[in-house]
Amino acid sequence: MELTLSQLAVRFGCELVGDPDKVVSSLGSLEGAGPESITFLSNPKFKVHLPGTRAGAVLLAAGDAADCPVAALICDNPYTVYARVAQYLRPARQVVPGIHASAVVEKDASVSPTAEVAALSFVGAGARIGERVYIGPGCVVETGASIDDDTRLVGRVYVGERVIIGKRCILHPGCVLGADGFGIAPGGADGWVKVPQLGSVRVGNDVEIGANTTVDRGALEDTVLEDDVRLDNQIMIAHNVHVGAHTAMAGSVKVSGSTHIGRNCLIAGDAGFSGHISVADRVTITARTFVNHSIHEEGSVYSGALPMDEAGNWRRNSARFRQLDKLAKTVKRLDRAAGKREEEKP
Repeated sequence: MELTLSQLAVRFGCELVGDPDKVVSSLGSLEGAGPESITFLSNPKFKVHLPGTRAGAVLLAAGDAADCPVAALICDNPYTVYARVAQYLRPARQVVPGIHASAVVEKDASVSPTAEVAALSFVGAGARIGERVYIGPGCVVETGASIDDDTRLVGRVYVGERVIIGKRCILHPGCVLGADGFGIAPGGADGWVKVPQLGSVRVGNDVEIGANTTVDRGALEDTVLEDDVRLDNQIMIAHNVHVGAHTAMAGSVKVSGSTHIGRNCLIAGDAGFSGHISVADRVTITARTFVNHSIHEEGSVYSGALPMDEAGNWRRNSARFRQLDKLAKTVKRLDRAAGKREEEKP
């Protein structure tokens, strides 16, 4: 698709500095973009590449416009606008609704599991599948599961018994919804006793779940992902976890059982949560942080491992930690000096 910069500026609410008739048709990075490409600048770390860019136009904030050698589309949030421009210039491949021949879906035998079924809407003794749903190769949908309109299971997705998935969701290859939670009780000499996992999983609308991510069913009540939750690859959501709307988690996050995470939270990669705690709305957890207690302050930022602390305190203590050896040597030297002074006293 080809668009002029004036068309992009009007459509996405940008202020244009440059030739309004300039045409762009592709996307690129600040370093790699050519004259027909549009790119963006949002992270200050990459500003060093701005003066040398050969892009046709750059999406950026007003404060960076003076350093831009090419046309600029000025906006408040360049990354978000870039995402929308990218969707417009390169729309997602249209998937024909249907059930792939290799998928296994519990349903009435009267409905054939073939990819040619273009508009699905049935309720059988088994699963319920809404309209315009795509169930890709190797997927399994168990009895009592419900998948609402326009949702896409890309491939090899497992949807367990009684799992409920909302509208317009995307489940990437290998993700598992509704496996048993890790419920075991000590049985003494008899070993572990399995605790039946009687709940299920409820997923809201517009949720995206990454490859090989697992969401366990609840022990008694359901595990819940509210609307617009975004989970990256290889995340573990344990039984009875509740994740609030618009929360996003990066890869390899682990959330222990019965944890309640609020709305609009940002969880960076490889963070971990101990069980039976709660996290307030709009909290940010930085990479590899271990959250071992509840966080009640909305909008706070936390970092660190053992112990976790408020991000500012943790950074200061982390800097001091690197000075511990020097500090220990200084203390030892001062102790020796003080001891000598004591010996020299009459």
